[in-house]
Amino acid sequence: MTDIRRVTGDFAVAPQLTLAYFAEVKRLGFQHVINNRPDGEVPGQPTSAEAEAAVKALGLTYVHAPFVGPPTQEAVDAAAKAAGPTLAYCRSGTRSVTAWAISQAQTGRMSADDIVKAAEGAGYNLHPLKDALRQLGGR
Repeated sequence: MTDIRRVTGDFAVAPQLTLAYFAEVKRLGFQHVINNRPDGEVPGQPTSAEAEAAVKALGLTYVHAPFVGPPTQEAVDAAAKAAGPTLAYCRSGTRSVTAWAISQAQTGRMSADDIVKAAEGAGYNLHPLKDALRQLGGR
């Protein structure tokens, strides 16, 4: 069983998912999947094309917005545009929750304090980003 961590009612993050696990993602009520992992990051991980085919076969939507290091604007936009129950994944979930946090600050949907608190509730420490989130518009 994969470690899915709810950040908000409609957004969760997880470490790498296997192709077989996407059926469970659907069963859990997710409608949208964001893959923040670059292809070939580690041997044996499913490619984006394989993940996309598995997700779409289940009737879910899929976005590949990979990055290493700071989130790309593409990854931030993918999190910002996610509508409905969304699961984003990467190696550990940290990249995905960081892209989500920046999206919330940029759109002004949440304050920096609320973003950090939501991430902390999911087990991720974004306290070092609080000032940057405020500067991005997260009040």
